[in-house]
Amino acid sequence: MSSVRVLVGTRKGAFILSADGKRKDWTVSGPFFAGWEIYHMKGSPVNPDRIYVSQSSGWFGQILQRSDDGGKTWQQPGLQPGEPAMPAFPDKAPNRFVYDTSDASGKELTTHQWYDGTQHPWEFKRVWHLEPCLTDAEAVYAGVEDAALFQSKDGGGSWQELSGLRGHGTGPKWQPGAGGMCLHTILLDPVHAGRMYIAISAAGAFRTDDGGATWKPINRGLKSNFMPDPSAEVGHCVHHVAMHPARPQVLYMQKHWDVMRSDDAGENWYEVSGNLPTDFGFVIDVHAHEPETVYVVPIKSDSEHFPLDGALKVYRSRTGGNEWEALTKGLPQKDCYVNVLRDAMAVDQMEKCGVYFGTTGGQVYASPDGGETWSAIVHDLPAVLSVEVQTLA
Repeated sequence: MSSVRVLVGTRKGAFILSADGKRKDWTVSGPFFAGWEIYHMKGSPVNPDRIYVSQSSGWFGQILQRSDDGGKTWQQPGLQPGEPAMPAFPDKAPNRFVYDTSDASGKELTTHQWYDGTQHPWEFKRVWHLEPCLTDAEAVYAGVEDAALFQSKDGGGSWQELSGLRGHGTGPKWQPGAGGMCLHTILLDPVHAGRMYIAISAAGAFRTDDGGATWKPINRGLKSNFMPDPSAEVGHCVHHVAMHPARPQVLYMQKHWDVMRSDDAGENWYEVSGNLPTDFGFVIDVHAHEPETVYVVPIKSDSEHFPLDGALKVYRSRTGGNEWEALTKGLPQKDCYVNVLRDAMAVDQMEKCGVYFGTTGGQVYASPDGGETWSAIVHDLPAVLSVEVQTLA
C-alpha cells in the first residue's frame, strides 16, 4: 500500500507528517532546524528520499539543507559530513547565491525600483521556493528574494543565476509586495522541454521556453487597480499559480484580488472568481486526477487576512472556475482567524486525492476525499509557511 509524507515548513522549524495509504493515523517528526524559518521544503520526484529545505534567519542568514534518506538525517550541500552548517552569505560558505551583475548583452542589473521610485541594489535575502527537476535528481531550482531564479546541477552544492529573467527588460519596473520582492512560484512543464513558469510579487507571471535563457511576461488580461496603469505589462501582485501536469497549458492563478485562468500557457488570462464570497487569497491548487477541479481559500481582504465571519472554508470548483462550492465539514466555522499562505496547500496522488493545507495558527488540515471532509493532523505547530506532499510507493 502506498504511503504519504507531508513536508511542513513553519516559522520555527520543519516537520514531517507520515501516514499509510488510509491517511488516518499520522506520525509527526520534528522540529528539524528548530527556531529557524523554513520558507519551503520539497522532495525530488526522481528520488523521493531527497528532500530540500530552505532554512532562514534574520540573524544568521540563509542555509540550504538536504536529506537523502527521507528526512532522517540532514546535511548542508557542499560541506563534508560532520561540518557545521553556515549561512550562504560569506564567500567561504557553500551553496551561496551570487547575482549576475550583467546580462548576456552586457546591460547592468545592479538596481531595482522601490515604491517611492528610488533605485535600490539587488541583494539576496532568502530562498522562498525550491523546485526539484522532474527528470534529474541532482538538478533543482530556487526562487529567491530579491526576485531572481537560480539553478543547481549538483544537488544544491553550488548555484548559478538564470539572469535572463532579470535582464529581459522589465526588471526596473518590479516592486516589492508586502512580503518582499519574492520569486515564490516555479512550475516546470512536464510536456514541453525547456518551458517553465514563475511568478513574482509584485511583478507578475513570466514564462521561458528555452530553459531560462530568455523570458516573456505573461500578464495579458490581469488588472490591478492599485497600479497607475491597471493593465500594465508587469507590476501585478500574483500570489500563486498552479497547473495540472496533464494539461500544463492551463494555468490557475490566485492574484491580489481575482482568481484567474489561462488556457494558452499564460498568453491570455480571464477571471473565474464567479460566486466566491471574496476573491482575495493566497493559495490555489488543482486536484491530482481532475484537471478541472480547483481549490482556493478565500480570506476577507488585503488588510484583514482571515476568513470571512471567522469561518474557515475551502472553496472547490469542478468546472475550472466560476462555479464554486464551500467545503466546511470538519473545519472550524466560528472564531477562526487564521490565514493560509501561498505555498501552504498541496495534494497527494492517491486514488482518492488527498488535499492538505496549513494555517498561520499552526494547524495542518487533511482531506482524504478531495475536500468532502477535513480533520487536523496537528493543531499546535508554529505558523505554517509551506506544505508539500509526497506519495510514496
